[in-house]
Amino acid sequence: MKVFIVLLLQILVLATAVSAQSENTAEYWRQNAQAFLRSKLNEKYKTKKAKNIIMFLGDGMSLSTVSAVRAYLGNEGISTVFDRFPYFGFSKTYCVNGQTADSSCTATAYLNGVKGNMLTTGVTANVQAEQCVITEKDKTESIASWAQKAGKATGLVTTTTVTHASPSGAYANTPSRFWEGNKVLDQMCGSTTNVRDIAHQLINGEVGKKFKVILGGGRAHMINSTMMDEEGQFGQRTDGRNLINEWLTAKNQQNVGQFVWHKQQLHEVNYTTVDYLLGLFESLDCLYQMDINDGNLHNQEPTLTDMTVAAIRLLEKDPNGYFLFVESGKIDHAHHYNQANRAMVETAEFIRAIEAARAMTKDDDTLIVITSDHSHTFTYSGYGSRKSDILGFGGISDMDQKPYLKLSYANGPAYDTTYIKNTAERVDLTNVDIHNHAFLQSATVPLSAETHAGDDVGIFASGPFEHLFAGSYEQNNIPMLMAYAAQIGPFAKK
Repeated sequence: MKVFIVLLLQILVLATAVSAQSENTAEYWRQNAQAFLRSKLNEKYKTKKAKNIIMFLGDGMSLSTVSAVRAYLGNEGISTVFDRFPYFGFSKTYCVNGQTADSSCTATAYLNGVKGNMLTTGVTANVQAEQCVITEKDKTESIASWAQKAGKATGLVTTTTVTHASPSGAYANTPSRFWEGNKVLDQMCGSTTNVRDIAHQLINGEVGKKFKVILGGGRAHMINSTMMDEEGQFGQRTDGRNLINEWLTAKNQQNVGQFVWHKQQLHEVNYTTVDYLLGLFESLDCLYQMDINDGNLHNQEPTLTDMTVAAIRLLEKDPNGYFLFVESGKIDHAHHYNQANRAMVETAEFIRAIEAARAMTKDDDTLIVITSDHSHTFTYSGYGSRKSDILGFGGISDMDQKPYLKLSYANGPAYDTTYIKNTAERVDLTNVDIHNHAFLQSATVPLSAETHAGDDVGIFASGPFEHLFAGSYEQNNIPMLMAYAAQIGPFAKK
């Protein structure tokens, strides 16, 4: 037995050595390419009708973010969920009146199939931002509405407010993404408007009120400014309404609705008896992933993966299938504040949520599409060695002999910590704690918040009709492709 164990250990050591050296040989890379070619030649199109559709949106998840997170996870060559999805394409993200998009006009594109103007959601480009009156013909219809008309269950999950720009594209028609509650809308338009605030559209609108699952942040937009939520935060409405109670009243006429506001309640949901689930876990946006469970009881809220799993568990009860929209919204927030470390953690959690969804579903009846709304000025550069710390230094400048970071931004608030005040001289980061959660990556142009960028973003697809998503195309094609796979909306059988 001892001899056998010794031999086994020797074999393992040899195998490890071969594995470590294999990348140094031409044969390794040729075999790798041949395996990829064989997998492509053996592919068969999946043309069975999609019963379920799950759309994952990494808000602000540029291609450089996707590449950098591989290194963050430990190996630039690692195969993440993005790489394992069989079909990949590029999305052109510009809006009708803007080269570089915001999250509202893009939501109109990838959820409604129509490109609109900056800051507007669910309306055509005939509608200008903050226009108080809109016509019915300028309202657009979302894929969530198409799914509901086909008898499917629908839901949304986000780490921002549930009334934020991206999720609102599934149910709202508004000239301003900032009209999340009634206060700003009333101040701007008064009684002259025929538009309801976004929260009202979610709770009482024709599409919003039919969602079986709503999970994210945003209690403040649901309750009046004189009311406090479960964690002692005042609301922001000024019309005296409590939309959470309105939702509960409507859903509990059949005793099928449940409202939850912290992680434990979400974990205790009885999916056999609950048919409608509203979870609002913060007054405004949810916490960053790295701030959850940090010892503070206030921070015990569900992760994106927790919410995604809960949503699927409820929606999968429907025999007709479902459409689910899941957004990792704080990738974008982290980039805006030049916090690449937070962006990496958010993207890693996004990957976990997607993997959980694929594990809970079958790729012969569930189409999963992963994409982003827009890019950021985030750069992954320098000459770091393989498997080295992606949050570390990319090298030493041959101009000022100071280290520079692998991850940086073209603009943003980090300008103030990149350059010595009132000079063109860079700060020496040699002895700075560049791994601190609050550290800001370098930025070239001073801005209070980093901007989006105009480059294309990726689209990754797995499941029925996944092959349709290959290529380079307009962002508004995405809901059309999903609808075709499920035969809903414009492709519903008459």
